[in-house]
Amino acid sequence: MYYGEIKNCDIANGEGVRVTLFVSGCTNHCKHCFQPQTWDFAYGQPFTEETEARLLEMLRPDYINGLTLLGGEPMEPENQRVLLPFVRRVREMYPGKTVWCFSGFTWEELHSQGSHPRCEATEEFLRQLDVLVDGRFVEALKDISLRFRGSANQRLIDVPETIARGEIVLWDK
Repeated sequence: MYYGEIKNCDIANGEGVRVTLFVSGCTNHCKHCFQPQTWDFAYGQPFTEETEARLLEMLRPDYINGLTLLGGEPMEPENQRVLLPFVRRVREMYPGKTVWCFSGFTWEELHSQGSHPRCEATEEFLRQLDVLVDGRFVEALKDISLRFRGSANQRLIDVPETIARGEIVLWDK
């Protein structure tokens, strides 16, 4: 897996102060995507053990609320397979921090057998998340007043509550 950027002390991509990883690779190709360069799976730099160690160190301070994954597309199967062991380590080392993921794929697509993004890592990867911001960016539904999303079709899903209840529960904190 490759990544395009790492942001430390990010306040735009989730609640609180976050460390943000922009992964590379996306097959959604949303019209008017704000980062089309990240569609290329080989864009940026390789995600290495050193990269992982750097991110884990950035997450250490108490004022960092958590990790955000976006891209590109973290839920591309090849990215899920690399991110899952990393997110497990984040959860082990920092159990009080949250993990957010932005995906152009919907919750329903991620749970549909045979859909492109669903793979052997999907269920566990989703269980590692606190919030999933799902849905492709749709220019006609663009709304800059929305918190943590670009278009009105996108949802902020409270993943633990959604799993517990068996129905989508929106995050609204």
